This record gives sequence, structure tokens and C-alpha cells, in this order.
Amino acid sequence: MESVALVAPVTALEFAGDVLLAGTGPEVAAFLLSGGAAAGRRRVLREASVRGLRAEPGGRVAAFGGGWLAVLAVRRGGPGGGGPRLAACGGGGARRLGARVWEARWAAEGRLALALGGGTVALYEWRAGGSWLRSARCGGAGALRCAVLAGAGWGRLALAAGTATGTVAVWRAAEPGTPRRTLSGHRGAVLALSYAEPRGLLASASEDRSVRLWAVGELGGGGEAACLLVCYGHGSRVAAVGLRGPRPVSAGEDGACLEWDGGGGVRSVRRGHRGALRSLALRPAGGCVATGGSDGGARLWRPRREAPAEAEALGAPERPRAVLLLGPRRVLALSEAGGLAAYEAAAGRWVPLLGPAASCGSRGLLAAAPMRGGAEPLCALGGGDGRLLVFAPGAPERVAGLRLFEGPVLGLSWAARPGPSLGPAALLVSGPGGIALWMDVTRSPGQLPVVRLMGRYRLPPCKQRWHTCATFLPQGGLLLFGDRRGSLLLFPCSSSDGTDRGTPGQSEPSCLLRSEAVPLQDPLSVLFGLHGKTGVTSVTCHGDYIYSTGRDGCYRQLCLRDQQLEVLQKHRPCKGLQWIEELRFTPGGDLLVLGFHADDFVVWSTRSGVNLHCVPCGGGHRSWSYYSSPEADAFAYVKRGDVMLYHSQAEPCEQRVLLASLHGREITCVRHLGAVRVPGSHPVNIFITGSEDTTACVLTLSELTRAAVPLARLSDHISSVRALALADTALHDGTQLCSLLFSAGGRAQIECYRLQCAVDLGAEGTVSCQVAHVASHRLDEHWDRMKNRHKLVKMDPETRYMSLSVVCGTNSEQLPMPCTFLVAACSDGSVRLFVLLEAAQKLLLVAESFHHQRCVLKVEAFLHTRAEERKHLLCSAATDGSVAFWDITSTIRAATDALQRSEEEMRPLALGTPLLTVMAHSCGVNSLHIQELPEGQFLVASGSDDGSIHVCLLEVTRGDDKAEPGTCLHILEHVARPCTHAAHVTGIRVLRPDLVLSASVDQRLTLWQLSWDSLEELSTTFFHVPDLAELDCWEVAEAGGERRWYCVLCGQGLELLRCAALDTHSKLQSQGAAQ
Repeated sequence: MESVALVAPVTALEFAGDVLLAGTGPEVAAFLLSGGAAAGRRRVLREASVRGLRAEPGGRVAAFGGGWLAVLAVRRGGPGGGGPRLAACGGGGARRLGARVWEARWAAEGRLALALGGGTVALYEWRAGGSWLRSARCGGAGALRCAVLAGAGWGRLALAAGTATGTVAVWRAAEPGTPRRTLSGHRGAVLALSYAEPRGLLASASEDRSVRLWAVGELGGGGEAACLLVCYGHGSRVAAVGLRGPRPVSAGEDGACLEWDGGGGVRSVRRGHRGALRSLALRPAGGCVATGGSDGGARLWRPRREAPAEAEALGAPERPRAVLLLGPRRVLALSEAGGLAAYEAAAGRWVPLLGPAASCGSRGLLAAAPMRGGAEPLCALGGGDGRLLVFAPGAPERVAGLRLFEGPVLGLSWAARPGPSLGPAALLVSGPGGIALWMDVTRSPGQLPVVRLMGRYRLPPCKQRWHTCATFLPQGGLLLFGDRRGSLLLFPCSSSDGTDRGTPGQSEPSCLLRSEAVPLQDPLSVLFGLHGKTGVTSVTCHGDYIYSTGRDGCYRQLCLRDQQLEVLQKHRPCKGLQWIEELRFTPGGDLLVLGFHADDFVVWSTRSGVNLHCVPCGGGHRSWSYYSSPEADAFAYVKRGDVMLYHSQAEPCEQRVLLASLHGREITCVRHLGAVRVPGSHPVNIFITGSEDTTACVLTLSELTRAAVPLARLSDHISSVRALALADTALHDGTQLCSLLFSAGGRAQIECYRLQCAVDLGAEGTVSCQVAHVASHRLDEHWDRMKNRHKLVKMDPETRYMSLSVVCGTNSEQLPMPCTFLVAACSDGSVRLFVLLEAAQKLLLVAESFHHQRCVLKVEAFLHTRAEERKHLLCSAATDGSVAFWDITSTIRAATDALQRSEEEMRPLALGTPLLTVMAHSCGVNSLHIQELPEGQFLVASGSDDGSIHVCLLEVTRGDDKAEPGTCLHILEHVARPCTHAAHVTGIRVLRPDLVLSASVDQRLTLWQLSWDSLEELSTTFFHVPDLAELDCWEVAEAGGERRWYCVLCGQGLELLRCAALDTHSKLQSQGAAQ
């Protein structure tokens, strides 16, 4: 087997000139810091991950991990350009040294000084096959956890090692007996060390969450070492540390990279990875910082400015009620009394524009038109007396005044119209009674604004009956409102001639008195309370989709079908973001989320996963305004009776994502969705992964770049995602994949999505993914909807779904809509059967059984077809090693009949008892697979916690009862092999009737030849995914007609392997005939 792609934690980083090297698993990736050249990638170690990289000024790099060492040369691309390339030095690849390598340092004449396991210091000649020149064993310190070397020549070579007891011991290689000095202070194991030789400073990082800075002078010298700093600020263990001048920089398992000041306080914080940080590197020139994490991501951070921007008080003349930004330093403030003033930044003073008498009185609303092309914006001012003023801030004396309502103006907003930038601006106003008005506003230089009534709309009855935002849809003829009740309302609109409402002089005609010519429209589509009772904050269109935001901390993606709004997916961009105000799509493809995290206003980048701006404004309940331009960003808000202004000059992006982050915690499940053909390239494989970090991810894994590219993240789960299942997967024209995805995990939660992945020809042949949420189910919500539940035993809401399987061939023609049945293995000892009604967007529990009485780990549904008869069979495996076989055909039929009568919640049917139970193992069954054979036979393979494999031949026949012929199951043959692996067998697949593939936590992938006499090992491959959770396999026909198997494994990473078909002869041909 051959590894063709790998995503693993980034465990080592090193700068080599203008190239950054990253160790991920056994591979080293090289990134060119200047320019956008693609990364070079090379597998350098064999059965170990790269734990350290040390560069020499001459361009050579030592890579080490476990007991392996390799020396590489970093070479630039050829004359045609391209990224850096890595080549092996020293006449070969990696060498096994026999002891763990903790640290390496380049010594004189190009040799390597090594710190090895057991406290050994050695001088190694890596050329010409490798040889040991000198070595010394340093003792008296106990178990080592990290090391650092310093000094030139063997006589001055010094070793500092962090121990498991929290001390740092220092030796000289020439005097290895006992430590020359010991640094004490940490209360946990020392995990990382960094030594700055010119300054004589040593930094240590520990699992006690602290960083310490020591003044040691020459590392191998004598005397006492003084502790200069003790730095606490990480929320978890500190995994890596470096020194930038006299200040430490550390990376912790809390996902934060902290730079410390001279007093032990946090100077700056960098976050962006989805999980724990594992490695850190500091570039001597330029101030760049590189971080690598357990999420498989690598990021380059550019230097920050010395001090972040702070808000300044502008000294408003009156108590402000509302603020509005028209530019980076152009602020309008509306006072409580109704006066309007503008702030002149050059003079540093406020200039009155409208007095309280000329404005709309108290309780006013203020909004500015989003004018394009740099034109002078238009402002609208709505008052508590029902009046509306429209004016340009540069000419406040030319005001168009209208009296719209008898009561106050409740909602006021501008909406950008699709089409050319020149044209009227659309103003939306709502008042008492739920009446919303659409008015077009035009303005000529030196003239009053002209207002034309274009449409009237009736909002649905509710307590808070006014709009908060609106947008015109690019489909034409449609206007979308968001209201204070959290609903989305779709109205028809037309560009027919409206009623002119010119406002010469001081006349104030009433729109309502002369608006009979404009009919009152009712909504075409209503999504009531979509964002909860706190209201919709914005609606916008991007591409072919509609996006809405609200104060519920979520934004939703919608589409329009037959003039009806349909929710595709709900997104929660980051934890703790309680209020999302607006979405902004950047030209570079990033999505910026504007909202409030506790009392801070934040601008969150979904691409990099960090806050671009964070302003402690006191919360969003006060009036505020945000302005962004390529030159600067500004945020104005009201606080303590004054107007505050935050201003930040635009800077280059602080971070660069070199390797995309996948999951922050262990990947628990993986499924191969399929492959699409990208023009001019190899087929691109698409996978779905689920993780302990509560998310599922749709991604591509390329054999060319050997890296993963996330396409979509699914974040609807509230606990870990432990199981995935696919149904109705179809490939159209080789460029589009469609499928139904089920995901399940903790808190008894199942989510269902419709996936559509296609080649995006307009984006250089990349793959895009569209996700539509179909339905969801949770046991606690199901319990709350049940009738007479006081007569039943309450379901445990903490139940975990361990495995899922789709029941094939269950699209019944008896129902008015298609349905899909799904089986789940549950931790509460039950096997549950669900049905998905996709058209109704419902996932219902229809049957269950507690036969196993213990945690059910695996389920697998399979279909037996004979003549025109179909039997739906089920196999379940539990923690006691038993494998049970069920016939669920009658249960599915009964559930179909019940659904035909009603599509509502029903009392779960009994799943019955198994037809056959086999004690295949002595403990839990962690892997299960069933392969169909001819003549009603099935191969059932399972792997267990005790490392054993069991394979049996199952025959399905009809019963002897002629009145009601049932199903009979017989075990014809079986073979079991104990201790096939040294740990849990968590993945198994029957590739062919004579080939079985198994994978274990011992990181061995083994191919077995199956006969009923024995299981014979054909080959074993070491893979680089620790804590293996699951595998998936599929067969591919290559261009030359050769068929190959591909295998993907998940755990602490993701790896794709390829193996050629083996010419083995089936030994089962005579078995079936003999029976």
C-alpha cells in the first residue's frame, strides 16, 4: 500500500531563509514566504512523525522524530519558477538511530550534535552511510521530555533538558556525570525549551500552563541561574516556546500564541487555529511568527503594530440618541431632543445641521443611503411625530419633508437596488399598523430631493410589527423584508410609475392621503420567527443565495424556489457571538461577520477564524455605526452620554494560511462521497468527516498537493459527531455529485443534509459544495412531543449514537412522498429505526429494541433479494462481543402503513428479536462490514477490542411455514484469528471474497487472504494516523483498465492510501457448492 495524501498535526516548524518548513506526520512541506508559489512536499521519515527541524545556513535541514533522522536540501524552483523543492542528502533517506532524538544542532564541519533518549549527547557524521564520532551519557535527572543544545565543539557542547518532574537540568558533554545546575520552579513536566545564546536567556514551557524566563549566561557554565519572569496566561499546557529578543513567545494547547512583555504580562494574543497548537517558529528577520496545530493547519503571522487603536471621545454637544458614520472620520449624531450635528475631524468640533425645531422631534431614527461611485450620500431622518426628512449632509438646508403617518416612524432603512450604480435610491419606511412604504429618492445638484412612492406593503400581525432591514432580490420583481419579530417576508414589487411626492418649499404632503393608486401588497412567502424574537438585523444577496442575520447569533443561507423562501443551512460562525449584525463578502473570497461578542463589537473573518477588530463598546443595545473602506475602518458608538470613535488604518492581512485547518479534535468518522473530474487534472476525491469538535466537514483530498481543502463545515451539532451515513449518491456528467448525508453523535442528535458538490469552472477548476439542511432529530425533543409519555420510561437525553446505516431499497410507492429508513446503534443499549420524509423535512423515530441491554457499537443494514422478494436485514454488534442478525422487513412495512395514516410523531414500534446471535468476540466489536455473495450468501467480518478478527459466511433462506414463510439464517462457515493486531481493530472491510483489509490503533493496515482454514497475512503497512477511529474503502478503475483499491483512515489526522489489486485465487468457490 502507498500513502498518497495525508493530513496530520503540524509538529515542527523552522525558517530556512525565505522558506518555511513544516513537519506534518512523516512529511516536510516547504512554503516560499515571498510570492504565492505552491508548497513542495516530501516524505522524509518512515515510521515516525517529524518532531523537529533544524536548518543550517548552507541550505541543509535536519529532520528528526522518534528514532529517525534525515538530512534534506532546500532547493528553489527551476528557471520557470515554482516553489521550493526538497531533496535527500547524505546518499539516501531516513536513518534509524536506535534511540529517540530529542534535539539536533549543526556542529563544526557540517556534523550534527544530537540529544538522544536516556540523556545521551552524541556527535554524528551523517554523510557516507552515517557514523558515531563521540557520545556521552548524562545522568541524574530522570525522564526527559525536551532538550536544547548549545555550544561549538565537543568541549563546550552543553545540553539543557526538561524533565517530567518540572526541573531543567544542564550538562556539559565533556562532563556528563551529574548536572552542572538544575533549574526548579515548574509544578509540571517541562515540555519545551528555547535558548538565546547571545543574551544568555533560557525560556521553558510547562504543562502547569506557565512560561519561565531564566538568566543562565553560557548554557554549560556554572553558578546560579536567576528566574526573571514567570508568565501565566494560557488556559492549557504550553507546547512550544521561543525567544524574540528578551521576550518569550509561547504556543499552548488552548489554541493561543502569546507574546509576553517585560513584566510577565500578555503583550499580544494570536488565535486562529481550530485546536491545540503543537509547534512554533520565529523568523529572526522581519518579525514573523509561524504556528502549527493539531488541526493540521499552519499559519504565518506578520508583525503587529505596537499598540492597538483605541476609541476617542468626540465630546458631543448634546446627549446623543443615534450616531451614523458617513466616512472614516465623518460622524453624524442625533440628540435626544432631535437636533442633528456633524463632526468636523479637521477642526475637532461639532457643527449643527438641523435644530430640534427643524428636525422630527424626539425618538428619531437616522439612516444613510449606500450610494455607489463615491457620490454624496443621502440621509433620512424619521421622527416620533410621523414625519420624514430626506437631505444630503453637505446641503442640510435643502430638505424634503413628508408626513407619512399619524404615529411614529418605527422602521427606517435604505436598500441597494440591483443594476447600474446610477439611479434612484430606495428608502423603506414602516409605521403604525404594520404598513411599510417603498419610496425612490432622486437628487440633482442644487435641488431638493424628489421622493416617489413606489409600493405599500402589509406586514403580518405581531407585537413588534415593523421592519428592520430590506433588500431587492436580483431575480427581479421581489422585495425581501426582515422584521423586528425575527421573520423574513417576501413581497412582490414592480417598477411601474409611482406617485410623485415632490416637496417644494416647506409643503409637507401626506403620502397616505394620496396613495390609493398604489395597492397594498401582502407577502408571497413568510418565514415567521426565523431568527427568534430578537429580530432580523440584515438581509443580503450574494451569488444565487440570500443571507439573513439576527440577534440569535446565527446567520442563515436561503434560496428562492417558485417565489418561496427556503432555508438551506444555519451557520454559527464562532462560539460566543451572540448578536450578528451584518455579513460582508470581500473581493478576495472572505466572509466577514459583524456582530457582538459579550460587550465587544467584533469583525470576524470566517476564512482565518480570527477577529480583525474588537472594540469594547459596552454592547449592541446602544446606537452604533461601522464604516469600512480600503484605506481605514471606523466604528462610532454612544457610551456614557458621548460619541466614541474607533479608527484603524488599513494594514496588510496579519496572517497567511499555509495549510488549512481541518478539525480541532480527533476525527471520529469518515465517508468517501465520490470523485469529480476537474478538466486538465486528476479526479478529485470528496470526503465527509465528523469530529469530537462537534462539526462535520466536506473536503477534498488531492493526490497532487497531498493536502486537504475544506469545502463546507456543518456546525449544527451540540456534541461530538460520531457517525456518518450516505444515501442516494449520484454522479452527473462526472462533474457533479449529489447525496443525502446523515450525521449523528452525542446528545442523541441526528442531522440530515442534502449535499451537491460540483466543479466550479469559473474558479480555476476548483470544487464547490452547496449544503441544504433537510431535517434533524433529538431524543429529548421527541420525548417532549410524545403523548401519554408519563406511562413510558423516559429516554436518556445523553444517549450517544455510535453508528449509522441506511436501509437500502426502502423508497416505498405506498407513501405520497419518498422516504429513507435509517438504523442507529445507541449507547443506551438500543437499536433504533428512523424514517426521513424529505419533502416534509421530518425525521421520525418509528421502531426500537433494547435486546442487547448494553452499548451497541455497530450496525449494518443489508438487502437480500430473491426473485421478486426483498428482505431487509440488519446486523448489530455490542460491547459484549455479540453480533445479532435481524429481519426488519415487517417493521418497515408496519411503519410505512402508519406513516400513510399520519406523518406526525408516533409511538415507536417494537423491532422484535434477532433471528440469530453469534458470540464472535470476547469484548466490544469496534468494526463491522458485510459483503454480498451470490446465491443469498453474505460475508460478515468484524474486529474487536482484543485485536481479533472474525469472518463468517451467512446464508439467507425462506422458512418452512408455507402460510407465512419467514426468514431463516444459517452460519455455513466461520474463521476467527485472535491477536491479529496489538490493539483495537477499529476498521475492517471485505474487499473481495478472498481478501479482507483490517486497520488498528497500532497503526498497522493489514491485507489478509481469506480461506475457511485460516486468515493468512499478505502485507502490512504502517500508517501515520494515531488513534485510528474508522476507515472507508472503494475500488477505482484506472485509465489503463487496472483496478485499484483506495482506503481512507481517520483519527488524529486523515490519510489516503492506494493499493493495487492482488492476483489471489478465491478459496470459497467450493464452499457454497458443498453446502
